Amino acid sequence: MSVFVLICSVGFAIERSFGAESDISNVPLRAKYTELGKQLRNNQFQRALYLNSMESSHDLKGEIYAVIDYPFAAVNVALNNPAHWCDVLILHMNVKYCHAYRNQADTVLTVNLGRKYYQPLADAHRLEFNYRGVITTPDYFALELNAENGPLSTRDYRIWLEATPVQNGRTFLHVTYAYAFGLTGRLAMQGYLATIGSGKVGFTVTGKLPNGQPAYIKGIRGVVERNTMRYYLAIDAYLAALATRPKDQLEKRLQYWYNATDQYARQLHELERDDYLEMKRKEHQRQQAAQ
Repeated sequence: MSVFVLICSVGFAIERSFGAESDISNVPLRAKYTELGKQLRNNQFQRALYLNSMESSHDLKGEIYAVIDYPFAAVNVALNNPAHWCDVLILHMNVKYCHAYRNQADTVLTVNLGRKYYQPLADAHRLEFNYRGVITTPDYFALELNAENGPLSTRDYRIWLEATPVQNGRTFLHVTYAYAFGLTGRLAMQGYLATIGSGKVGFTVTGKLPNGQPAYIKGIRGVVERNTMRYYLAIDAYLAALATRPKDQLEKRLQYWYNATDQYARQLHELERDDYLEMKRKEHQRQQAAQ
């Protein structure tokens, strides 16, 4: 797997201008929930989910809106906590290690990105994300993470996640990610897409193939969409395992994530089940031992 794919695997982010925290509320998110009603009910994902992506000459963005079958209070406790994010992120096949700690000024998540097999952390790329809980109210929370620099001239990694309760004890979740890149990053993209990434696709339907099957978007937006979905499914897997006994939660998360990604094998299949499970068990053990 190329270094470029590791870059794209880093996480979620958003470009958003923040005013005072008192100006941030669930009103825009609830409006989006109403706007996307039809797409959430009828889509290719067989779940209440809407995915979108964008690219420009210097940055990339992917986002997911989804209704999840967990009450808002539980989602707030689970996701509005930096320590829990390491249990989410480690589910992604390219995340090799994650550690949340507090320095004098900020809460920081150290994240190491690597290849699709177990490897020494010295061979992985490390990013430092500053974590901030933006706002928490009885019916809304938002959080952000940001990292100024990444490998291969990438920069301005930003993470934004927000949630609000909706009908029947469920939660409407919005996750967005984006980052900027320079010349080195652009060349890495071009090299990947011309070689091992040339046949891979995302989720946006661009038309129909001669056999009547959907034609999916390719290129860099395909990469962004695949990783957006992988991280969303990691969030879902983490939440799904919370009802399990603590000692069984890791295995529940790993199995859930693999099964969920395998539902979208055309886009997301990279590893066989046993290979993924063995790799992740070892990485989690290393992560726990280091902390």
